[in-house]
Amino acid sequence: MKLPQLKSLILTLTFFCYLGANFAFAQTSRFSKNIYTNTKGDSLNYRLLVPDYDTIRKYPLIIFLHGSGERGNDNEAQLKWGVANFATDQAMTQFPAFVIAPQCPKNQTWSNVKNYQQGGVLTLNPDPSKPMALLMELIQKFTKKFKVDTNRIYITGLSMGGYGTYDALERYPDLFAAAVPVCGAGDSSRAKSIAHIPMWIFHGSEDAAVNPLYSVEMYQALIKAGAHPGFTMYPETGHFSWLAAYSDPLMRTWLFRQHK
Repeated sequence: MKLPQLKSLILTLTFFCYLGANFAFAQTSRFSKNIYTNTKGDSLNYRLLVPDYDTIRKYPLIIFLHGSGERGNDNEAQLKWGVANFATDQAMTQFPAFVIAPQCPKNQTWSNVKNYQQGGVLTLNPDPSKPMALLMELIQKFTKKFKVDTNRIYITGLSMGGYGTYDALERYPDLFAAAVPVCGAGDSSRAKSIAHIPMWIFHGSEDAAVNPLYSVEMYQALIKAGAHPGFTMYPETGHFSWLAAYSDPLMRTWLFRQHK
């Protein structure tokens, strides 16, 4: 390839990368910044996507839980991965919904399970983590204020948020209409209590951060409990399985079909 052609190719690629970055920003900019504060003064940052809604019909609500790398207090980092796929023009036209993306503070987690850091068998502790408890308060307040279809509340999360997805399902099994845990883990001994909830599990077969066996064990436990979960194990994929999971139009179509 001649030098002028190479320069032209580099400029073209740079241009499309620029467009891609601005496209992603355009989607995340649709999430307004909010802070939930309870009567005790405890607070939880969250971002909110609102559909083009009216006061007649009700809309689904999606809860999106980020991973450990997006913890903090900037109310921004939780939009880095995955959630922007619910805010594209196509998604908002085809599947209009409220989306709440809370941000977990530093050094805290969505889930409260034994052996979270050590690996091995996970056991749900009696009380929810503080961020999870605040999130449940937020959901309760939000569904009373906005036109939410309470038969179509969905939850999904990646990595630490995948842990949080199972945690929320097992603590509040009557709240959610469906769930999409991505590269997460949970207390599989409680599978029977959540077997009635439609679920699609995603993981990467070469995930070095969260052992894929966690997803396999939960899937097997759910099957044994009489459930029929979806299960996708991406080959030659590490921890970033959420890139494919949240880009999958079939996943979104399946999710929005679910009702309590």
